[in-house]
Amino acid sequence: MGHSSTTDVLVAGAGPIGLTAAAELRRRGVSCRIVDRLPAPLPFAKAVGIQPRTLEIWDRMGMVRAVLDAAVPMRGQLTYVNGAEQPRIDLVLPPEVPYRFAALPQYETERILREHLGRWGTAVERGTELVSFSQDADGVTSRLHTPSGAEEELRTRYLVGCDGAHSIVRKGLGLSFEGGALPEEYMLADVAVDWDLPYGYSLRAMHLDGAGAVDDVLVCIPLPGRGRYRMSMKVPPELSTAQQAADGVAHGLQSGRVPQLADIQTVLDRLSPTTTTASDIRWSSVFRISHRIVDRYGHGRVFIAGDAAHIHPPTGAQGMNTGIQDAWNLAWKLALAVEGAAHPGLLPSYDAERRPVGEEVVGRTMRHAAQGVQSDPEDADTLMLREAQLLVGYRASPVVDPPGEGPGPRPGDRAPDCGGLTSPIAAVPLRLADLLREREHVLLLYGTGLDELAATARESSGGRVETCVVLPAGTPPDTPAGPAVLPAYHDTGGEFARVYAAEPPTAVLIRPDGYLGARLSPPTPQRLAAHLATVFAPDARP
Repeated sequence: MGHSSTTDVLVAGAGPIGLTAAAELRRRGVSCRIVDRLPAPLPFAKAVGIQPRTLEIWDRMGMVRAVLDAAVPMRGQLTYVNGAEQPRIDLVLPPEVPYRFAALPQYETERILREHLGRWGTAVERGTELVSFSQDADGVTSRLHTPSGAEEELRTRYLVGCDGAHSIVRKGLGLSFEGGALPEEYMLADVAVDWDLPYGYSLRAMHLDGAGAVDDVLVCIPLPGRGRYRMSMKVPPELSTAQQAADGVAHGLQSGRVPQLADIQTVLDRLSPTTTTASDIRWSSVFRISHRIVDRYGHGRVFIAGDAAHIHPPTGAQGMNTGIQDAWNLAWKLALAVEGAAHPGLLPSYDAERRPVGEEVVGRTMRHAAQGVQSDPEDADTLMLREAQLLVGYRASPVVDPPGEGPGPRPGDRAPDCGGLTSPIAAVPLRLADLLREREHVLLLYGTGLDELAATARESSGGRVETCVVLPAGTPPDTPAGPAVLPAYHDTGGEFARVYAAEPPTAVLIRPDGYLGARLSPPTPQRLAAHLATVFAPDARP
């Protein structure tokens, strides 16, 4: 068995979740290897829906422009029942949300993430499979099977399993994966059609039997390219796989005879609201669905994310987007741990924050798959925000301050974007997202005379918290914001005050993953230091 030098983190699996984890680790200077057992990326448009929250994440990572160039907008959904058109659903969000819904085939998402990862000189090690691992108090020893057929032993400080529904990492940890499988099987296909349905709208066409149950369904999601859609529909008996996976988890693309263009056309002839012809099939498969979630998201120095931790119906395009948030949440915490700057409770907070989210997503997608979105009692606006993953939060987290009472975002909530921030140098107003992009912890000081808080943030974090001052509307342009080293922006239109329901003096600490860690009003150095002591090690100096 060959040996390699050690590295900080091994990421197993190079789908969107593993690539996100590796890119965020490398961006923070953490040495990392990412391996995938497949010899080449798969050209499949499996996960295609991109949620607004994911676009916010990619903005913070510094890669959203490439996605905007490649994706297509998702403006809403057209629904037909037994051939009759139903009320159109438009995907509308509040104006302060910077991004809308989008569609992008998974192979394009992976390409963009691979190119982003390449900025730090890191490439996916293809044809390299994690076979087994063991851990001790100081690190993890992994056994890898390489493309040459040799085995390699790799010593790392941490291991992250992003290796899908049949995860070797999850099995190696002995985690439970409770749930079950749905009896239905579906055909998936990436095809072009010649209909004239409105651009940017998905299609859901259903047939109800005499008892009102759905006995036939066609779902089409727009893809980049003229008339291209990722279509899903029920499998005819002759294409049914009727097989059980070796590990009992029947989920994802199945082996066996793949659907042909004629199979897709047959369903279109039955359910399409307008006569159309399918052509140019790029790929197709049979897809099976399970619903499962682990009992914990890791143990010791080993963690899992994405499908390795939770699988569920694809309703609402929640799966990949949830997994990307898993990886994003974990990466900044791992980076601090590698530096020796993390409080002992920081890494365990990954499970405390993300597993409740996974449980909620599994439950909601199962409910929607069985009863439809209308099964949720929430009003339409709240439901839209939840589907956009803008309501994901961590108020019960052990590493955020208690939420307390009052209007505006509280500790544990997503930090909303806002516009209208001006400076003497920028000729156009900036958004809060511009201030946060590619930064770690950021302390926003709303008001003047808060210099001591900036010093406390710097000292309590070993210089890992950056500070920006937001000056209330009407503050004279030449008003000193604090020491010359602090960047200051004027809330010229009062948008920050409105969105954050803030009155001076207020301090808001925004974590690297875009959530509020603390909200202090009035702020004191002692309260800020107490919060930072739950995140950073007592001696967090670099």
